[in-house]
Amino acid sequence: MAIQKPSHTLAKIHTKALHTNRIHILFALSFTVFINTLSFAQIKDGDDKSIEIPKSEDLETVSPPTKTEDTIVIPKEELTTIIESDSTKTDSTKTKPALLQGTVSYTAQDYNTFNRKEQKMYLYNEAKVNYLDMEITAGTIVIDYSKNLIYAGRVKDTAGEFAQRPVFKQGENIVEPDSIIFNFKNKKAIIFNSNTEQQGMKIRSERSKKENDSVYFLNKMRITTAESEEDPEYYFMIDKAKLVPNKKIVASTAQMFIYDVPTPIIVPFAFFPLSKKQTSGVIFPSFGEQNDRGYFLQNGGYYFAISDYLDLAVLGDYYTNGSYGLRIENNYKKRYKYNGRFGFRYENIINSERGFPDYAKSTIYNLRWSHSQDTKSNPNSRFSASVNLGSSNYYQQSQNQVNTASFLNNTLASSVSYSKTFEGEPQINMSLTATHSQNTQTEEINLTLPTLQASVGRVYPFAPKVGSKKGIIQNINLQYSVRAENRIQTTDSLFFKSEMFDDAKIGMRHSIPVTTNFKLFNYFSLSANANFDETWTLNTINRYYDSENSETVTEDITGFDSYRTYNFGASLGTTIYGQFNFEKEGQDKKIKAIRHVMRPSISYNVNPAFDRYYDSYEVTDINGETLREDEYSRFEGGLYGAPNKTYSSSIGLSLSNNIEAKVRDKDSTQTEPKKITILNNLNFSTSYNLAGDSLRFSPVRMSGGTQLFDNKMNVNFGATLDPYALDNNNNKVDEFNINNGGSLFRLTSANLTLGYSLNSKGNERKSNTSERSRNETLDSGGRDDDLFGRSQDFADQRYLDEDDDKEEEMGDLYNYGIPWSLRLAYAVNYSNSQRQNEISSHSLMFSGDIEISPKWSIGASSGYDFKNQGFSYTQLRFARDLLSWRMNFSWIPFSDRSSWNFFIGIKSSILKDLKYEKRLQPDQQL
Repeated sequence: MAIQKPSHTLAKIHTKALHTNRIHILFALSFTVFINTLSFAQIKDGDDKSIEIPKSEDLETVSPPTKTEDTIVIPKEELTTIIESDSTKTDSTKTKPALLQGTVSYTAQDYNTFNRKEQKMYLYNEAKVNYLDMEITAGTIVIDYSKNLIYAGRVKDTAGEFAQRPVFKQGENIVEPDSIIFNFKNKKAIIFNSNTEQQGMKIRSERSKKENDSVYFLNKMRITTAESEEDPEYYFMIDKAKLVPNKKIVASTAQMFIYDVPTPIIVPFAFFPLSKKQTSGVIFPSFGEQNDRGYFLQNGGYYFAISDYLDLAVLGDYYTNGSYGLRIENNYKKRYKYNGRFGFRYENIINSERGFPDYAKSTIYNLRWSHSQDTKSNPNSRFSASVNLGSSNYYQQSQNQVNTASFLNNTLASSVSYSKTFEGEPQINMSLTATHSQNTQTEEINLTLPTLQASVGRVYPFAPKVGSKKGIIQNINLQYSVRAENRIQTTDSLFFKSEMFDDAKIGMRHSIPVTTNFKLFNYFSLSANANFDETWTLNTINRYYDSENSETVTEDITGFDSYRTYNFGASLGTTIYGQFNFEKEGQDKKIKAIRHVMRPSISYNVNPAFDRYYDSYEVTDINGETLREDEYSRFEGGLYGAPNKTYSSSIGLSLSNNIEAKVRDKDSTQTEPKKITILNNLNFSTSYNLAGDSLRFSPVRMSGGTQLFDNKMNVNFGATLDPYALDNNNNKVDEFNINNGGSLFRLTSANLTLGYSLNSKGNERKSNTSERSRNETLDSGGRDDDLFGRSQDFADQRYLDEDDDKEEEMGDLYNYGIPWSLRLAYAVNYSNSQRQNEISSHSLMFSGDIEISPKWSIGASSGYDFKNQGFSYTQLRFARDLLSWRMNFSWIPFSDRSSWNFFIGIKSSILKDLKYEKRLQPDQQL
């Protein structure tokens, strides 16, 4: 198309958009004087002579000058021109600095003319000017050497459409305005209708003044994080502002518009920090009201961007009745080394008012730490931590805890471990572990501080130096291992107090197993083992009978003591393969063959009696006559208990099964049949005590599992079968059930669990659960499948600016399939050990999500208890993607935790504190 003349569009400064970790809006009245000094009227040249600034529409009508005797037309083949500063050798006379500090090069597609009288250069159609680090390309460019100015604008094509908008580049900044006026001496510029992007914020200004390389003054500015610049769903309109790229924006009065409709949200002054790195800043709190604690501010505080590897957030809560809370959240990560999260939460809770009968005051806390090490950083050394400890009732009483999955968890567990491998022959492995287990119902706490484990690699003393090991002698191997523990059992009230160490138990066990294995008759594998243990303890007891008080007295003794035990065992096993073919030559059946693999085994174990470690004491009456003698072991109070007193000799029987089938593949291009699993495992086990006087057979335990529906459903089942009968009092007697008129076995217990996960095919979409929300659930001991609900801290679930969800094409909308997912867990347990014949538990739990549109999703987690006939903990979730905004609603309709939580806020991390959150908290239960 033919080019006619310049035109308008918007300028855009392209900067590398990196998201800051915390960008906040701060109010600062101190900027009043500064804002009032902003000037947009003129740009001054180096001699302080004012230069009139033409209007934007004047630049659109720039046309080539009429050819006169003062006009020089440069041929097209000589369009590229270079003007250099005077190269005459300077003398001793002091001269003014050169007009230009470098060379100016320019080109144009159609023509290039220079008017000597006006000292102006005219470039038209694909014009380009380079000066130092500055480059301007536009439809038309006018260079005024008398005023040191460059005018750049657009042109119109034959269709009347604007084309070839100016592109101004200087350093890292790129501007695409309607038109621009640039002073190449002082490097100042006026930019009309600029469009700038800074760290994800899109900034549009009617007129911008470039003061220098790092300062811009903006007039009638519009800020938004919406994807659409032409039709944003929201924006902030600001009268005047100062922009320092990659550092800050200082703004005057700002008003929020939603789809060009003004809102009453107005701030008098605003400060937007901009940085390519993490920045520290204030975290604005959420506010609300509770019936029993009054008005509150929650989750307000300060974020510290300590370094690229470490950050810290200090948050606080305050209630008008005097309750308060403190939260410390920390994240750290070093690539290829380690990463982790640390959190501490403390709350001082006051119920009611002082003087009322229901007034109560309590403190709760929770500490969590998760650390993982990259396996490649040090293959021979590893440190890991998973800590979740604190008050047993923290998740039940916390006023700022919305992690429902953790509320339903009855156990808190922690583990911190360090392991080290010493290479060599033999290899030595060592680990040091501290563990913690806490029952939130009984408030009992078990600790090991610490547990030391070490082992030496297996040694084959009779193995040949070269070649494989053969026979019973060459396969003899031994190993040494040691385990030492300091075990503490305490309660929640004594945790972290000196009293918790009063009942600590310390012990160490050394083990030396000797094993060998070899083939028998080519089909059987025979293994034999002998194990020697030596146990050291610092806790023993002394027991005697106090005839004066008629009671047995047990004294705790602290001091070193030890005992030694040993046992023997052997096992014989084999593998039997069977295949049943259903397809003959010339036939094509769906089921081609079934393969059955059986692994029977028989074992024998001998445990000698170590009655030499047992003592006896006499129980007498008030006259001193002996009534009986009772036996005890002084090691009963030790960490590992007392050695075995009774001789045992038993035979164990077990049988495992695996059943697979080969079927015709639905894909006709496949030449091989498809293998499917009918039963992953079907196991039977029992034992017979040769040294027992009665009830020599143990119950038969059966367990199995399989996967159905293309491995979407996991099925696990089990049962216990007892061969002995019951008497009239439902007590087990030494008589087979079949001899008592019953069946061969009594079914004493059974269980069945089903797990089913299903989703729409071909619709893999981004999960509504953010990574931080998922970590919140897992770190607190919750489940990953949302069956017990999902963490609902919406302030941590918002997306960053990089939203992968793009607008669908029209054809995709017509063919849109509703993505959905469903997770089911079914469990039933049967008990009949004493003829109760009852279902002890029977429940179904489910969790699902469905996207009824590309921007709208709903979800639910619930369950039903068939035994007690009632719904279990239920949570309903709603989420709406409002383009630049996100709205979430969570509702727990019933139970003593009934509540709801509503949140709406901007998804971008830059303006993440622009939000509204409203909660109805659970009522306090007595």
